[in-house]
Amino acid sequence: MPHSASPLTLQERFFQRFQGRTIILHRGFPPGYLAELLKQPGGGGHFRVDLRQLGTEVDSPMDWLLQRHVLPLDLPTPLLIKVEDEAIYLRHLLQGSSPGHPSEILWMLDAIHERHHALLRRLPTELQPQRGMALDDNAIDYDLYNDA
Repeated sequence: MPHSASPLTLQERFFQRFQGRTIILHRGFPPGYLAELLKQPGGGGHFRVDLRQLGTEVDSPMDWLLQRHVLPLDLPTPLLIKVEDEAIYLRHLLQGSSPGHPSEILWMLDAIHERHHALLRRLPTELQPQRGMALDDNAIDYDLYNDA
């Protein structure tokens, strides 16, 4: 049964719950990936949402975000989602045809303002999508903040 809350209410509830957090949207991980992710600093702090378990109804703020805003962007998964007050940044984790090493996630998060595949800008009554870097670009700039 669809959620009876308005889209604006669902947006507010989503940001109240997830602002300042990261979400990894996936369709399952390769063998050993999750175990390696959990070994990384902060790796257990990422919310992980399996798209294989996503229903068709919008019955939670997370469902609202994914079904109405993220999935229509047609980005590859796994997808790193960084929720901030003014925007939601999205960057896929693929390096070639498989997810990059979980240790690269912190590097990606450090550069996500400059290097994202899409963002959802938070407006008073909606989320406005904007494209970022090309989908085939997922290079990691390890020296982004180390240039002296």
